[in-house]
Amino acid sequence: MTRPSRDRQHTGVPARAALREALELFSPESGSVWDLVCEAGRVRTRVFSDRVHLCAILNAKSGGCTEDCAFCAQSRRHRTRVDRYPLVPQDRCLDAALKAASRGVRCFSLVTSGRALKGKKERADLLRTVELLRSRTRLEIAASLGTLDLPFLKELKGAGLCTYHHNLETAASFYPRICTTHAFGERMRTIGAAREAGLTVCSGGIFGLGESCLQRAELALLLRELEVSRIAVNFLHAIPGTPLENQPRLEPLEALRILAALRILLPTRDIQVCGGREHVLRSLEPLLFLAGANGMMVGDYLTTAGSAAEKDRAMLEDIGLRWTGTGEPRGGAGRGGAALRGGGGA
Repeated sequence: MTRPSRDRQHTGVPARAALREALELFSPESGSVWDLVCEAGRVRTRVFSDRVHLCAILNAKSGGCTEDCAFCAQSRRHRTRVDRYPLVPQDRCLDAALKAASRGVRCFSLVTSGRALKGKKERADLLRTVELLRSRTRLEIAASLGTLDLPFLKELKGAGLCTYHHNLETAASFYPRICTTHAFGERMRTIGAAREAGLTVCSGGIFGLGESCLQRAELALLLRELEVSRIAVNFLHAIPGTPLENQPRLEPLEALRILAALRILLPTRDIQVCGGREHVLRSLEPLLFLAGANGMMVGDYLTTAGSAAEKDRAMLEDIGLRWTGTGEPRGGAGRGGAALRGGGGA
């Protein structure tokens, strides 16, 4: 199988040779999906052995977003039924984090709706919450707060934030079909600022928006060139009331091809499967790891329900994979108890 070259581009437009080679991986005409899955599985095993990591999120501020992202249930421009509430209190964030730790999660993320945080109070509240979670848990604390500037990202880092999550969503060439209220370049600048602040960067996109295989290759190469450490892979779960409510669901084998192509293109990066995995992969869900993923989000997503923790735990144990949690909350067992470890008991 052709291996992609490592042309370095920083304009958002990959070199043609690299794009042709990457397209071969994403295109169903290029060969058997099972051959690709096998190769990707070998790469994952070589780099990550039998270990996977788990993450979880809290929808810490919901609804009312001014942006027009075509997939999003939280945009006030769309006729969706979604809860609307302001930034949640610190005690609720702590309870959610402790619950995540008890399920073996490594990274816990606070996610807020909207293009950016509103004003000094929200920023101050977020800083205090990050400090609290770092002091009371051994979780890696992450956040997805929209567009942020470098000074505040440095403040978050100082408060104990480990990772900043900011999806590109899709390829630059397809992005205007998905969002018109802010530019693709703004997303790239936020990723650059998070890296400059010393944070681990998690970024990725949503597959199944109507993008072509070529555009999937374009996104993958850009994530590589931006040196994103963690790749978030979402599959569209179309929400009634959004512009994409009638978008056809990806087929499971197509989703596996996407994961395998990403693993071959990004052999050493964490590939985390997040929203839509149950909806799209269905009975093939356990194969997401054999196709190259080395992590997944557990629990509920932003506006849709996820699998029960027991089901995810059983899935990992059945295919012989292990995950390592973060131990007890700081200061003793307390609420949340000890984190579980897959494949080897508590």
